[in-house]
Amino acid sequence: MARRQLRRRLMLGLAVVAGSILLLAAGTCYGLYAYYTSVKTTDRKLGELDVANQMIETLNALEQGDVDHKTYMVHLLHAQAQLAYFRTLNTRTVTGGLDPDDGDMETGLMNQLEGQLKELEEVVNRAHGTQVDLDTTVSLRNDPDVRQAHLKARRTTEQLRVALIDDIQASGRNSNAAIKQSIGISGLAVAFALALLPTMLYYFRAWLHAPIRELQAGVQRVHGGNFDQPITLTSGDELQELADEFNTMVARLSAVYADLARQVNERSRQLVRSERMVSVGFLAAGVAHEINNPLASILFCSEALERRLQEVLSALVTTTSGAPPAEVEVLSRYLKMIQQEALRCKDITQKLLDFSRTGDRRHEPADLTGLVRGVLEVARHLPTSRGKAIEFNPGGYIVAPVNAQDLKSVILNLVVNALDSLDDGGRLAITLATVDNFAELVFTDTGCGMTEEVLQNIFEPFFTRNRTGKGTGLGLFISHQIVDQHGGTITATSAGPGLGSTFTVRIPLQDIGRNQEAGPEPATLPFPGSRAAA
Repeated sequence: MARRQLRRRLMLGLAVVAGSILLLAAGTCYGLYAYYTSVKTTDRKLGELDVANQMIETLNALEQGDVDHKTYMVHLLHAQAQLAYFRTLNTRTVTGGLDPDDGDMETGLMNQLEGQLKELEEVVNRAHGTQVDLDTTVSLRNDPDVRQAHLKARRTTEQLRVALIDDIQASGRNSNAAIKQSIGISGLAVAFALALLPTMLYYFRAWLHAPIRELQAGVQRVHGGNFDQPITLTSGDELQELADEFNTMVARLSAVYADLARQVNERSRQLVRSERMVSVGFLAAGVAHEINNPLASILFCSEALERRLQEVLSALVTTTSGAPPAEVEVLSRYLKMIQQEALRCKDITQKLLDFSRTGDRRHEPADLTGLVRGVLEVARHLPTSRGKAIEFNPGGYIVAPVNAQDLKSVILNLVVNALDSLDDGGRLAITLATVDNFAELVFTDTGCGMTEEVLQNIFEPFFTRNRTGKGTGLGLFISHQIVDQHGGTITATSAGPGLGSTFTVRIPLQDIGRNQEAGPEPATLPFPGSRAAA
């Protein structure tokens, strides 16, 4: 299911808020416009009402006092002029949309009044023409036709005034209705906004505040060095994606930190191991010869005693024709033990001497496949290889700058250790390949395996867990030193006791451990896999 996007949620919330604001603004503007229209309409209508009142006064003046024909006509023309001016004002009002009935009532009354004024003018002129010899002042005022026409015009003018008053009242009613509608719209907008406020606060907390607080807490945990507690968000939006990406980044950072810690630990162990190597080197160089001399004396004396004992034993058997005493067998066994242990001590001092001399070995391009094959030819004749299988699968013809004798010693030591750890029917698999400008030798056995404690100390000097009990604890120590001098690495892994072990040796394909010219580029040619069994 597609995640709902936070920006869409925010845009929706913003649209709702903007809608409520626009509704409130629309209601307010509608009320203000209605009030403005009412005021404007009233002002215009008051102006028209003033003109209508003036017309009424003008028509009323025709019935007050003695008015001759000339004066009568002047007032009549003045009334017609006022009507024309009134028509102009009413036209402006209608054009401006300020007349409640669009000027329909006023237009009809104005047309009617215009006709009545013309009729009054004709009646006055006709009465003046037929009564020129009479007193026109009296006759015009008392003439039935004139009075009737005058009365019609005045009534129409009064009706016009009433129509204007009705328009003013209608404008007020419309304005009040519009203001009530505006108040209703504004009240609805305010009520909607008040109802929207807690809802928006809730969703703001759910959408932004809580996720951002969780992100901040996660960042603070990472800042404090806690990489094990991920950020948990279920918002289904960009913040959750950000949290997921952050968790991925933290996982990678944790892996990097763990790898750095492992490297620091390994480098620290290498430093301690190097210091021990230096100490062992000085020890080997200083006392090996001194130890070899008494060891040689012990071995020589034990061998001489064994020969003398054999001679005495032979003479005793000849003279007495009886079996040798039991003490002679014990003495012979003890002398053999002295010789074996002396030879073992000599072997240890020889290894120490070899170790102290490994620093000045020359590296030359060598065929690693041939080196491994040569070591396996030797290993096939070892007593510990009987009933056990060795498989070698090279990935091609691989050449690297190495010291052949030292690397053979490393390979032989790993093969011998693997064979010692195997039971009858066990298997040792060796692979050779190039990985990232390194020649990689992997020794995988199905032997007794190793515990975590053994893995941590496997390359320490004099540390051994050999099942035969004959190990000195220097083989892997010296092998590590040889590989390190080649600029490579040797690592050991095991799934646990009884689950076998894997040793990985990586040798650079170019001589980076010395200030010499780089060796040849790795040559990898088609090479059929071989399988040797012992």
